[in-house]
Amino acid sequence: MATTKKITREKEAEVAPVELPIFSTEGKQVGTLALPERLFGAPWKADLVHQVTTAMQANLRQNRANTKDRSEVSGGGKKPWKQKGTGQARHGSTRSPIWRHGGVTFGPRAERDYSEKVNKKMRMAALASVLSQKARDGEVILVDSFSFAKPKTSEARATFKTVLSAANASLPKRKNSRSALVALASHDANAVKSFRNMSCLTTEEARNLNPLDVMTYQYLIIEKPAEAFKALEARMKSNQ
Repeated sequence: MATTKKITREKEAEVAPVELPIFSTEGKQVGTLALPERLFGAPWKADLVHQVTTAMQANLRQNRANTKDRSEVSGGGKKPWKQKGTGQARHGSTRSPIWRHGGVTFGPRAERDYSEKVNKKMRMAALASVLSQKARDGEVILVDSFSFAKPKTSEARATFKTVLSAANASLPKRKNSRSALVALASHDANAVKSFRNMSCLTTEEARNLNPLDVMTYQYLIIEKPAEAFKALEARMKSNQ
């Protein structure tokens, strides 16, 4: 426990970078951009991030387990034998839970609701905390623009490797590793389709970023960062 508290204090003491370089898809640095204090200057709040992300995971949970009780099992309409005179215990239906092929007692039901309420302020505060920690860990990469004339996975894969190499980021060692979340400034069908076949990353519009997705992937690649930051700041301002 003492070690965990020490690590948390060290994370909070780390200073986020003031600005980051912007790379082109050819791997060249084309400029720098100052990081907004509202988005990348928040302290690490482990408890808040845990509460928000676990609630979001619960909201994504689908309740599929379902068993039938005695009223839902087919058959069993006829009384198996008369009430008295047989010497056996009385029974009214062969679909009783104590019978084979009968209903299930206290089994899982699909009506169960696992969803949890997450306040907008909490969600945005957790997002700012995660973004700030990503920046402190050097896992935020800025790209000027992704421009694909047509959907092309091979071109997207080459671009991805070039950008990571330019930012001195490690390439994914496993095919299905969750390496990067590509935050697009706006919806780009060609970019989405180009990256779609790459199992190590996923795409999302910058204005729709959430703390769970940002934490799931190691690197956050932001396209057109000036526009993306503006959209995120507007969203954060409207929810406060």
